[in-house]
Amino acid sequence: MTMKTVLVPIEESEGLESILETALLTAKIFGSYIEGLYYQPTAASAMVVAGEGLVVTTPELVESVEQRDRDRRQHVYQFFTQFMESRGIPVGPAVSSKGPVQANWIEEDSPNSEIVGSRSRVFDITAVARPTKGANIAAMSILEAALFEGGKPILIAPPNVPDQLGKNIAIAWNGSTETARTIAFSMPFINRAKRVTIITIEDFGVPGPSADELARQMERNGIEIETDTKHVDRSKESPGKVFLDEAEEIGADLLVKGAYTQSRIRQMIFGGATDYILWNSQIPVLMAN
Repeated sequence: MTMKTVLVPIEESEGLESILETALLTAKIFGSYIEGLYYQPTAASAMVVAGEGLVVTTPELVESVEQRDRDRRQHVYQFFTQFMESRGIPVGPAVSSKGPVQANWIEEDSPNSEIVGSRSRVFDITAVARPTKGANIAAMSILEAALFEGGKPILIAPPNVPDQLGKNIAIAWNGSTETARTIAFSMPFINRAKRVTIITIEDFGVPGPSADELARQMERNGIEIETDTKHVDRSKESPGKVFLDEAEEIGADLLVKGAYTQSRIRQMIFGGATDYILWNSQIPVLMAN
């Protein structure tokens, strides 16, 4: 198991450099192919709602929207290619399935982020931005599409560019199926890590195996594991904050965390520990549904 293909949905944002750097750190570990995906809005995006719910458009409006889209596309394309070339990464169709790191840029016509979820299904991992206060809706839509429609793990880049990735891994264990699946997806990183710590919170999570039981089974795979159980007053402190604070305390450069089930997300979007980690993590987070 490895991470030989990395998808990077491209959206104009302040966090784009961090997303690309996080993807590149991954690619350098595994000798991966990185694909920058830009989805071009269709003509439907030029429609507006007039009085009494009437949807209208005009040639001037269409031209204005199309010009805006062309400008955005050109800006992010230049950013992507210059970023890769400045780091010695060739940009163009992949010439070999075996390293070194390669990158390519593709464009798709799509009215929304559904193309991200669809394309994520054929990649090993998708790198996306961590949501930030004031971020545009498109950035959050990309994260949700990749997480809940892709069927593969996502790697959430923090706002600040990370220095390293996957040498010191923290696992936020809550006994859940989602976290168990996320750990399975993250094994390419875990098998290469110098330190792996399972963080658990007493009396938090769903009925399931303990952190010690998880550690014993992972050790059977030749992985040295540390466990760290926190005793906290959950009426005063969020479990998500506890996980992040402890990950920071041990110097982790990657947090492995399971996400919600689809039924829950459709009802509540995000909440609890997942919500806190998504909005506050300062290190990359590997997450799966």
